[in-house]
Amino acid sequence: MNFISKVTLASICTLLAAINTATAADYPEKSIKWVVPYPPAGTTDVLARIIAQPLTQALGQNVVVENKPGAGNNIGAEFVIKSAPDGYTMLLVNPANGINASLYKNLNYNFIRDIAPVAGLVRTPNVMVIPPSLPIKTVAEFIAYCKANPGKVNMASSGSGTSVHLSGELFKSMTGCNMLHVPYKGAGPALVDLMAGQVQVLFDNLPSSAGHIKSGNLRALAVTSAARDPSLPNVPTVAETVPGYEATAWFGIGMPKGSPRAAIDRVNAEVNRILADPKMRERLAELGGVPIAGTPEDFGKIIAAETQKWEKVVKSSGASVD
Repeated sequence: MNFISKVTLASICTLLAAINTATAADYPEKSIKWVVPYPPAGTTDVLARIIAQPLTQALGQNVVVENKPGAGNNIGAEFVIKSAPDGYTMLLVNPANGINASLYKNLNYNFIRDIAPVAGLVRTPNVMVIPPSLPIKTVAEFIAYCKANPGKVNMASSGSGTSVHLSGELFKSMTGCNMLHVPYKGAGPALVDLMAGQVQVLFDNLPSSAGHIKSGNLRALAVTSAARDPSLPNVPTVAETVPGYEATAWFGIGMPKGSPRAAIDRVNAEVNRILADPKMRERLAELGGVPIAGTPEDFGKIIAAETQKWEKVVKSSGASVD
């Protein structure tokens, strides 16, 4: 390589470094769309809106939450995956993204291949809730009620393939309860029908049911985590009645594959700072959420591990969606 070529190559490298530095410093230059693949009022929506406000302040640009429900989360996920990979469209990643990989036979995308992990947000248990009108106070009583009324107990979910759905399927397989799965387009409408007594049970993400439990509009029979949740210390775990039962929900942020690393790192850094704030941790704890801060790669490992875990549950339950 002659002297001129060396100078030219060095100049190009310097220019590219300057461009990358400018990109990192300038991002974001406009508002960011944060897609929640469910209707308002469910856990994904509640969580996104809790985080969006401080994230807006930290980034200096509006983080706009946009609900795109339907097809068990797939409409919103596919929208983000097919969006321009420019750092200005994000997805509220949730358990359904891992579950749907094995539940749906004909997805138009491969989530692990097509999403760029950005940041983990929280883990939370699900909670087994029933309407107060149902004369049941414990998990054991619920199992006895199911077996005395085969096919007459309707199990709501926030959609096929959600952790809410699969937590119920796991319960069915481990207890022999015969329940009819009734999928809704999100936790919000499912909760409305549950409180009205149209369905009898929901294994809901704790954040969206917490307020209804405290107000007495729903009765919590158990949480789905291995240990009792500090926000509901008097509510037992399912495992105290059904040994070995355990299921938790997890949430985070993703962008389309190929999004600028500068954008991913900036959002990740700000989210980690937000999750470290004592007031935010207290707010999340009230909803049963435990922060899962870390690197984008850390969150990618969670997505991969949960996808593998729930594939086993999907296969053992026989659940499938065309």
